Amino acid sequence: MDALSPTPRTTVRRGRDRAVPDRAALHALLADGLVAHLGVDVGEGPDRHPVVLPCAYAVDLDGPDDGGTLYVHGSVAARWLVGATDATVCVTVTELDGLVLARSGFHHSVNYRSAVVIGAARLVTDEGERVRALDAIVDHLAPGRAATLRPATRKELAATAVLAVPLREASMKARAGGPVDDPADVAAGGWGGHVPVRRIVGAAISDADSRAPVPAHVAALAGLSPRTRPLPRPA
Repeated sequence: MDALSPTPRTTVRRGRDRAVPDRAALHALLADGLVAHLGVDVGEGPDRHPVVLPCAYAVDLDGPDDGGTLYVHGSVAARWLVGATDATVCVTVTELDGLVLARSGFHHSVNYRSAVVIGAARLVTDEGERVRALDAIVDHLAPGRAATLRPATRKELAATAVLAVPLREASMKARAGGPVDDPADVAAGGWGGHVPVRRIVGAAISDADSRAPVPAHVAALAGLSPRTRPLPRPA
């Protein structure tokens, strides 16, 4: 499955020139990102309403769901998790790559890469898959971290729910470069251009009661941008 084949729900209708048809580019964006936003309806009757919440995530391209699996997690008591189980959800991941400063307010923009994934959220009940998914979420933040930690306790696992969303139904858009100004504005001689934006990881700061040195896998993150940080290991 190399190409993105949007469904009616994920077809790009505005700014089609920014649509990215390459599924590998989607996978690269999901590897670069650190925070996803999950949209779901919660509540009942007249009180039912949508919420969009930030969450850590992980991706297993060889996961059991169609097109691979995107995992998110939260407390078993969270209302959004209850509302998302067996329901259609929307997950987005966006990386801001630059500020586009045009010669008019109308043409100001941003350079970005953004993905939209829509699918039925599955509550992960298999204990092995749940453990792998939670380890993958940790490793997505800091590759190699999960292997250095003690195993999760039964109490911790009982308090944590994991949702899986298939990656089959997805779309991606991206923008790069400078502004697209009106010819008259260019001729007027004003300045236009773009300002690159990069997320850089700082050096680790040890906790006050930490007696061990900073682990190599953590120290290796310092100074890395999204495009150079090591990829998480498979779930």
